[in-house]
Amino acid sequence: MLNDTIIVGGGFAGLAAATYLGRARRSVDVLDTGKPRNRFATASHGFLGQDGQNPVTILETAREHLSAYPTVRLRSAEASEVQPHGDGFAVRLANGETIEARTLILAFGLRDVLPAIAGLAERWGKTALHCPYCHGFEFSDRPLGVLYRNEMSVHQARLIAEWGPTTLFLNGAILRPEDAEVLSRRGIAIETEPVEHLEGEGSALSTITLKDGRIHQIAALYVAPESHLGSPLADHLGVQLIDGPLGPIIQTDANKLTSVAGVYAAGDIARVPHSVSWAVADGVTAGTAVHRALVFG
Repeated sequence: MLNDTIIVGGGFAGLAAATYLGRARRSVDVLDTGKPRNRFATASHGFLGQDGQNPVTILETAREHLSAYPTVRLRSAEASEVQPHGDGFAVRLANGETIEARTLILAFGLRDVLPAIAGLAERWGKTALHCPYCHGFEFSDRPLGVLYRNEMSVHQARLIAEWGPTTLFLNGAILRPEDAEVLSRRGIAIETEPVEHLEGEGSALSTITLKDGRIHQIAALYVAPESHLGSPLADHLGVQLIDGPLGPIIQTDANKLTSVAGVYAAGDIARVPHSVSWAVADGVTAGTAVHRALVFG
């Protein structure tokens, strides 16, 4: 059967798109591997009406609500290959099955690659963080750190200083003199020595140990990870990519349409910056744009 849409990814963007298409009574398959990008966080902040809720719990509730729409099918499945087929697209699943649809919405999210520092990965999403708007308030007025990754880390450190006393850990990188001057005026400390490891009880963070043995007291470390598209489907389709500050993202127009007709992209893979609220908004945009294309295209 030729569906109206296949949505690859059942996170915040994918479920938002599916909700609007379901309300439009369009046939939709949502493919989800159950690994949202923010699954490491215990709470999601800043999402209206859901502040402080566990992101996995929010998604579970959204799936329950989506079950009210009979034309939407949620599938625990991984899309491994896609190609144009007839009047739409054929998506091959990891289990060997092939499904078809007139349009596609890519919402499979990003995969974060963290620096290889001992103690960092197990604290990711809890005390090793990316977004201060999502997780800054909880660490207000406590010692904070930013791990240098590229020149954008200087911008990040200046922002993080809004929430508490901040140190930029260069981790062996060399800072431009003009950046050092800007940070000094902002009252941000600079630590040049490489970071050896992070320590704290459980997922808490209490100290950062440097390679020379010195120890910094710290409550949270902000890291801008390297990010990769969470699926090879963008390459299979040949959609246009652009360079984002953390890695490549899919280029879309205002309606979330990619460079390939009939293929839309929503969420972190197709925008900067990132948050649950923006992912949901982009999903709504993509879902309603697909519906209009099905009606008027």
